[in-house]
Amino acid sequence: MTGTAALRVLHVSQPTTEGVARTVVDLAREQTAQGWDVSVACPPHGDLPGEASAVGAEVLRWEASRNPGPTVVDESVRLARVIRAARPDLVHLHSAKAGLAGRLALRSGLPTVYQPHAWSFLAVRGPLRAASLLWERRALRWTDRVICVSQSECEQGVRAGLRLDGRTVVVPNGVDVERFQPGDRDAARARLGVGSGPLAVCVGRLSRQKGQDVLFDAWPAVLGAVPDARLVLVGDGPDREELLARAPEGSRLVGRADPLDWYVAADVVVLPSRWEGMALVPLEAAACGRSVVVTDVAGAREAVAPGARSAVVPPEDAAALTAALAARLRDRRSADEEGELGRRHVSQHHDVRRTAGRVMEVYRQTLEERTRRGGRSRARR
Repeated sequence: MTGTAALRVLHVSQPTTEGVARTVVDLAREQTAQGWDVSVACPPHGDLPGEASAVGAEVLRWEASRNPGPTVVDESVRLARVIRAARPDLVHLHSAKAGLAGRLALRSGLPTVYQPHAWSFLAVRGPLRAASLLWERRALRWTDRVICVSQSECEQGVRAGLRLDGRTVVVPNGVDVERFQPGDRDAARARLGVGSGPLAVCVGRLSRQKGQDVLFDAWPAVLGAVPDARLVLVGDGPDREELLARAPEGSRLVGRADPLDWYVAADVVVLPSRWEGMALVPLEAAACGRSVVVTDVAGAREAVAPGARSAVVPPEDAAALTAALAARLRDRRSADEEGELGRRHVSQHHDVRRTAGRVMEVYRQTLEERTRRGGRSRARR
């Protein structure tokens, strides 16, 4: 964002792994490159503290659990102390817990940008869902801007009764297309110790959200159609033990790892999510020139190249997932052609540098609006 005065920005995030953490690091990298003073408040575990520090951000310790509960009051108090120490011009809250604790701590005291990365009420059911939705509606009064990562995520919020007009900006997720590039499949497989047969890879947190259980339901039928196919799950999470216990033939879990080699090694990358905002995994895989199969949740159709719409299947539909995977595992050439389409789409629409520039423009608009309203726009003197 050339020509804009350097700002002091505080990103607040819980979780510290997977897509949200990668988004925070990518934004911090681009903002520090602009000469901005960037801090990241997060718990001390996971990838985020080390990676944020490596790109030049100051890391501030904020103890917080991932799930909502009675600890949120203490978490909000601790975060208020961190914010006072950081003295930012603007606070960018990432995901549900930071959005909850951060808005309770700030209550419009500073310009506040909230990025849900998928709405909190989608992850829960019953009374907890109703409470989460009520909170999201009421917390908008303490939110200058909401950044949705896809148009469909924004539409989900509106359908749920959130009054988003005038405060919501859609900034599609982006990935580092200089890091995630096509590579030598055989060399990647040699490094990983993977054979030459058809390979499907699923990267993501092992959780109900990501739908690995549905993938396991589909896999025996995939093997029936492509007997030498193999499936690898890359990631960790609360469902690890359950998934290990029911892992079907021809599949394995490798735990958390850098996904780059796994993308390059794959014939197809699959993400059978139950909900998302706009998942990074399909974008990263496509940037590596790999075919992707995703479920028709928020952001999916916006992330997948227009010529590869058949790769979007209904959520929790094991039969549709089977058909899409089998077709790509049987025909590597066609899958790779689809991957080339995906690479062009991501390069044109989802380069993280473009995303970061749009986010920084949101900051500028937020601060200007605060100034016009006579509100507080700077925390330091």
